[in-house]
Amino acid sequence: MIEVEGSRKLAAGGVEECTALAHLNSSQTAIGGEPLGRLGEVLGKCTSLAHLDLSENLFCDHEGAERLAKVLGECKAVAHVNLEESEMSAKGVGKLAEVLTESEELARLDLSANKIGEKGAGKLAEVLRECKAGLAHQNLMRHLGDKGMRKLAGVLGECKALAHLDLRNNDIGNEGAERLAGGAWEVQGAGSS
Repeated sequence: MIEVEGSRKLAAGGVEECTALAHLNSSQTAIGGEPLGRLGEVLGKCTSLAHLDLSENLFCDHEGAERLAKVLGECKAVAHVNLEESEMSAKGVGKLAEVLTESEELARLDLSANKIGEKGAGKLAEVLRECKAGLAHQNLMRHLGDKGMRKLAGVLGECKALAHLDLRNNDIGNEGAERLAGGAWEVQGAGSS
């Protein structure tokens, strides 16, 4: 677990000066709270950061989601964000959505195994509708549900860059599947694997 002192040492150890950092894997480190905020300050200086893996950390509370959104807001060049299994709630996805719509480089977003549900899917639909980047790969495996899929399916036709959509292990149901088929009909090359 990275505590407050650990995040200070991480920055003092040279990461803050490493402007050429392109890939950071901080998965399973239980980072959160002030250390997550400090990480955002450090990563804002890493102008070459293209891949950020914060999977399997705990951002489930409102404050954690706000700090995470701030981190992502600082990472202007990041193209791949992995937040798999980070206990992200619908409210957390809403906070992320505010930042992700501004990203011009984001091409790959992994929110699999989070508790997105109907409300979170609605926020993701807004991101996909307004996203400035060419988000080509999105992983939403598990916990989306039928109602969430219906909300998301409504914007798939507007996502011209979307080439890979992973919806495995969602309880989509017949109505969600019908909506997905209707929305994906217009997307060239949309697939699921």
